[in-house]
Amino acid sequence: MTIRVLLADDHALLRDTFRILIDSAGDLEVVGEASDGAEAVTLAGTLRPDVVVMDIRMPGTDGLAATTAICADPALAPVRILILTTFETDEYVARALRAGASGFLGKDVTAEALLDAIRTVAAGDALLSPAATKMLVSRFLVTPEPAAGTELPEQLGSLTAREREVMIMAARGLSNTDIADELFLSPLTVRTHVQRAMTKLHARDRAQLVVAAYQSGLVQSGPPATR
Repeated sequence: MTIRVLLADDHALLRDTFRILIDSAGDLEVVGEASDGAEAVTLAGTLRPDVVVMDIRMPGTDGLAATTAICADPALAPVRILILTTFETDEYVARALRAGASGFLGKDVTAEALLDAIRTVAAGDALLSPAATKMLVSRFLVTPEPAAGTELPEQLGSLTAREREVMIMAARGLSNTDIADELFLSPLTVRTHVQRAMTKLHARDRAQLVVAAYQSGLVQSGPPATR
């Protein structure tokens, strides 16, 4: 199945480069290009891509505002946002994830890593570049701007003990395979627990599950887990 990609970047040369790269992959296809955030929102609504590769700094409506608009539209719930920017700062990482982005990469990423990131985001398993993950997990999501209201903590009560355990481990940076090894489960079973937790908490993908874990207080700030 071909993954349909929308490019949003104000630099035409970069869009051309990304289009050539993405179209060269047999399982990926660029279905549209936007030169600013407002156009990205419009095209996301009409084209319904699987993934939007979104720049942050664009004239008018920027990539963060466009991400917020797309992710707030229930009709666009299947659309995943991959932020690709030269400004890989902790502030942008947190703002992008709070806006609903599924992934965050720097523009110095290799061609193969970009293609793999698009595939991963489309599958709902994306998180971030290694640098962005460390920023997120170690110190940023527990700073101001917590989840609004009490709805999320109440929803945590719907999780089983195992789903909470798996959610905590995922939020600390462990992969499904790592979690399976720790809990003596199969990776498929771990994936099922992750998917059920996402469904109960209305998380778009794994990245949003991690956001929920930190903003609800289920996981506290500390060094990211390593294997």
